[in-house]
Amino acid sequence: MASAQPIQYFDLEEFTFLDGTRLTNVRLAYLDINPTASKVALVATCFSGRLHSTLAFDKGALGNHRVVVVALFGNGESASPSTRSDFPTSISYQDCVHAQYALLTKKLKLEELDVVLGFSMGGQTAYHWATMYPTFVKNAVIICSSSRTSRHNYQFLEGPSAALINAIDYPKPARSSIRSGEVLKCLQAFGKAYSAWLTSAEWFDDELYKELGFNSLEEWDRKEAVDDNVGWDPDDLLIMLRMWQQGDVSKVGEGAASLEDVLKGIAARVLLLPCQTDQYFRPGPNYKESEHLKRGVVKVIPSIWGHIAGGGANPKDTEFIDGQITNFLSQT
Repeated sequence: MASAQPIQYFDLEEFTFLDGTRLTNVRLAYLDINPTASKVALVATCFSGRLHSTLAFDKGALGNHRVVVVALFGNGESASPSTRSDFPTSISYQDCVHAQYALLTKKLKLEELDVVLGFSMGGQTAYHWATMYPTFVKNAVIICSSSRTSRHNYQFLEGPSAALINAIDYPKPARSSIRSGEVLKCLQAFGKAYSAWLTSAEWFDDELYKELGFNSLEEWDRKEAVDDNVGWDPDDLLIMLRMWQQGDVSKVGEGAASLEDVLKGIAARVLLLPCQTDQYFRPGPNYKESEHLKRGVVKVIPSIWGHIAGGGANPKDTEFIDGQITNFLSQT
């Protein structure tokens, strides 16, 4: 996980979102790790990820980098529905990347990125970076993610979102009755609907939740449905989920372009790291993407930990990923 650096903030005096919403003092939250290093890496948070829970590789593959970890819009640390009532009703990866570019160039006075890296939604953010600022990014590392959210991925997300918005306490007036320390039923329903997708059938069959310190499936289920949702705002989760569903680098820019042509236009070297048992960011699309990338390579994570293999859940998988990133960056 990211080093326990203090969270810093950058306020954009004026920012226009892709949907046309114009706001002042739009806040980005970030960590600045090893700030004196000459090479710079940007790491974006994932869905329901916080800055300090993000796997930043600052003690491994990125140990000789200045690592800037940036919270996506909607995560509750950067500007989100929970932090301001005038926040737009929809956001895009393009919004996040434009704001992050302003942070790097205006606040931190940086002129290039040696590498942009991300897991899951962070990986889609990295893909958008390589698409939107092709001369700014040298390398991109995409972990358990893709350039476009597949139809299957989109539909999977419809389940947790429906569980959230149809719960009895999702409407804002109903939330006022919640006591301190309690978790809203809508958040518990969301966690329940999401949980089986995190890993793989084999992971459950082998009771690997016990490797995380849980004595039973029920204990792990409580962690996913209740404990992990403490402090989350339903509208923050929902707006990030909708951004994820709309993820597609071919939407970047004003002119229509095929996904294949957009991928061909990426100048950065790209390392794609899917997990062989990920249920929604599957390896297949990454292999197809690599056929169109000028300098793309796929290295599959050999694990039954599914999607969370890419987020630091299993030390063996993290070691594999760290080694692949180290090898990839050493070839520049």
